[in-house]
Amino acid sequence: MPRLLLSFSTPQSCINEETSFSGLSGNYNQKSLNSIIIKNKLWEGRMPFTIEEFLGVFRSYNNAVWPFQIILNASALYIIFVAIWKRSYSNKIITAILGFYWIWIGLVYQILFFAKINPVAYGFGLIFIIQAILFYKAGIHDKKMEFSWQNNLEAYTGAILILYALIVYPLLGMYFGHTYPENPTFGLPCPTTIFTFGILLWAKEKLPLYIIIIPVIWAFLGISAAMQLGIKEDLGLLISGLISAILLIKVNVKARKIKTA
Repeated sequence: MPRLLLSFSTPQSCINEETSFSGLSGNYNQKSLNSIIIKNKLWEGRMPFTIEEFLGVFRSYNNAVWPFQIILNASALYIIFVAIWKRSYSNKIITAILGFYWIWIGLVYQILFFAKINPVAYGFGLIFIIQAILFYKAGIHDKKMEFSWQNNLEAYTGAILILYALIVYPLLGMYFGHTYPENPTFGLPCPTTIFTFGILLWAKEKLPLYIIIIPVIWAFLGISAAMQLGIKEDLGLLISGLISAILLIKVNVKARKIKTA
């Protein structure tokens, strides 16, 4: 049986969908070849997709869910409103909406859209859904998440991160040439994670630290990929993750000292 050596650098456009490839391990159609190419790139530490494909996912997502982006932005403003002007239901509403954001990203963006060009997105989707469950556990079931505006460093830092996520982030994106619909709108991982950090810094008392583990991990994962793909506005993701982790841990340590004093 003749052997055919395939290079992983073979241009995708040169592969015909109808063609199958024979080798020692059997027949390969284009779908299986694509899978091999993706796994090889992941193994080498490279992105399994191009910048054009990545921006194409944003375009497909934004076109498909429009005008839901308006509702997502309006809900963020509502979170700010009920956190500053407290209501009896404020904490549950804020927790519920934050949880919804993370379920939305995990199920809709990661699994339904991003996974089409990156199979690792199925794992990302699961992680985001787990984070939503943690929000509901801590905030609604255990009632350990209480939010309000306070005149302290954490609150002002949180306000800066919120403004960055909702206003500065999209403006920077436009400056760097990422225009709608090929841009990460609010409701997608990076701007929403930055917004989440901002709201968590408005917590009135210490939070369970398990709440910030996944967002901080995503801050590192997301920034590494985004920098390789030229989404420079995502630099704020890593900065927000580091600052928020330091401040929230500091609050927890201080609360523990007061409790044991």
